[in-house]
Amino acid sequence: MRKDLFNFGPMFGYFFRKDDPARHTNFNLRTMHFINKLSMAMFLVGLMVLIYRWFIR
Repeated sequence: MRKDLFNFGPMFGYFFRKDDPARHTNFNLRTMHFINKLSMAMFLVGLMVLIYRWFIR
């Protein structure tokens, strides 16, 4: 089994990185990143609800 299979460091880095002044940004890019973060958060919440229901029932 690969050791980097459950490496969540890049995902947490994506959520909690600081703004880089050298990186070009515009409204479309900021909106895309916000939608990506929102969809990942909604997926994780839904996954937690499914796991909760699986253990309770």
